[in-house]
Amino acid sequence: MRLSPSEFRDWPNKRITLLGMSGVGKTRLASILRNNNWFHYSVDYRIGTRYLDEPILDNIKTQAMQVPFLRTLLMRDSIYISNNVTFENLDPLSTFLGKLGNPDLGGLPLDEFQRRQALHLDAELKAMRDVKSFIQKADAIYGYPHFLNDVSGSLCELDDANLIKSVADETLMIYIEANAADEKFLIDRAQQSPKPLYYRKAFLSEHLDKYKKEKGINFVADIDPDDFVRWVFPHLFYARLPRYQAIANEYGYSVPAREAMQVETVEDFNELIISALK
Repeated sequence: MRLSPSEFRDWPNKRITLLGMSGVGKTRLASILRNNNWFHYSVDYRIGTRYLDEPILDNIKTQAMQVPFLRTLLMRDSIYISNNVTFENLDPLSTFLGKLGNPDLGGLPLDEFQRRQALHLDAELKAMRDVKSFIQKADAIYGYPHFLNDVSGSLCELDDANLIKSVADETLMIYIEANAADEKFLIDRAQQSPKPLYYRKAFLSEHLDKYKKEKGINFVADIDPDDFVRWVFPHLFYARLPRYQAIANEYGYSVPAREAMQVETVEDFNELIISALK
């Protein structure tokens, strides 16, 4: 979707997709808009509560069943376990995705890790296909005039041009672009607190081989899960940058992450978008 600044100002039912690396401020902007009469569609929330809800619960129950006290209560239906994914708390989803490596350090075997990666990919594709129906629901059911699609940080990994185009046809796509200082901050933060990540299958295969050769490791079971995430994140980060830029170039517009971080009100947000459209 392409708009002029005046067309955006006069657009009575604004529909925007925010895309960019995890940590550039998408969810912060979504929170501001959500509190000001915008419908907030979070792809990660949809993944965690709709498409991966049962696998997430199965993973938690598997861990709980290893504790005799909890096992007894679960077997007697004396307690139940619930998934509590929220817009701000995606820990159940991250915990399910997991990290690759030594099981004694909380890692997953390669086949199980790949299974979960495939489930996440399928869930993200389905959640993105739901965007159009939620645009209709936001208006028809809930009465929201404006719609925000807050996508996952792994959107650029989907390799589904038709899906990206279908979302771009329905929404104005805004890429929150990190500068060099932002990039260093995001990489440093990820390395200080390594979190589970989604990787394209080809990317994982290539970089897992590189990591094992560099570290002199023969088996995945010998990998320190956190060390692998710290090592691979910069490679993943810089592999995603051109993929995001390609989406923005073809379908949308870019705004600097530093300017997005200065947004405090809906009016600020609108002016940020208008500056991009110019």
